[in-house]
Order: sequence, then structure tokens, then C-alpha cells
Amino acid sequence: MLKTSTLCRSDHHQYCISHALESAEEVCAQRGVRLTPLRKRVLELVWQSHKPLGAYDILDMLSREDDRRAAPPTVYRGLDFLLENGLIHRLASLNAYIGCSHPEEPHAGYFMICQQCNNAYELVQHTAIDAAIAEEAQSMGFAVDTQMVEILGTCAPCRACA
Repeated sequence: MLKTSTLCRSDHHQYCISHALESAEEVCAQRGVRLTPLRKRVLELVWQSHKPLGAYDILDMLSREDDRRAAPPTVYRGLDFLLENGLIHRLASLNAYIGCSHPEEPHAGYFMICQQCNNAYELVQHTAIDAAIAEEAQSMGFAVDTQMVEILGTCAPCRACA
């Protein structure tokens, strides 16, 4: 059975952000890479919304904070660093980024994405999916570099409102 990552409740939102930043510090220290203040701020902005954010959304937020226009390459370099270190995921169907709920373990990304509210739910147990993809790839002689599965649909709260 697949389990989804725990969503941050509004009354624990700051704890959720703090936990993500602490985990990022630990992961970066273990890997010997530097979580610069800008990278940390980009990660914090990604986690603040709990919805996938586009690079230009992040750019706008940074620009409003600093009262000056942040450069797109700066934001993209920060996002690339966070992606490379497993601290965020990129959702291709939305061209957006979302925080990783368990960055301490390298893993493929599996998401349920609501097409109405754009909430994305990361699946944290996916051994059966991993095995099926590996088996199919092997039978085709295909070498998998990365795995990202995005399942589009409608979440329970949106279905209840309809």
C-alpha cells in the first residue's frame, strides 16, 4: 500500500518549514556542500506555500523582499542546487517545484497532483512502483537515469466541494 507524506497542518506550518530547513542543513553537511543564505531562502519559499511554485513565482517573492529585481539565473542556480541535493522535486507537468518531505534518503519522486487546486502529494512508499519500472526497463534494455511519476486527478477536498 502506498502512503502519502504528511501534509503540514496550518497550525504547525512554521514547524514544518523549520523542520525542512533543519533537514536541509543536515543533508548538506553530510554531503559536504554549502547551503548558502540564498539557497536556504529559496528552499524556505518553496516550503512556505506547500503548493508547487514556478521559478518566476520564487523570483517575484525574492524581488519583493529585497526591493530590487533578483536575476533569473540566480534563482535557477539555487533551484538546481536544491534539486541536485534532493531537497526539492521538479514537477514537469506544472513546470514547478515542491519541497521534498524526506531528503535524507535519495529516492524517485511519485506525486498525486490535483488539477483543480494544484496541491501535490508525495508518495513515500513506492517499492512496488520501483520494481515494476525496473522490470519493464530491464526487459526493454532501457537504462533509467531518473524516475518521476506524476499522477493527475482531483483530490478529496476538491471533489467534496464539487
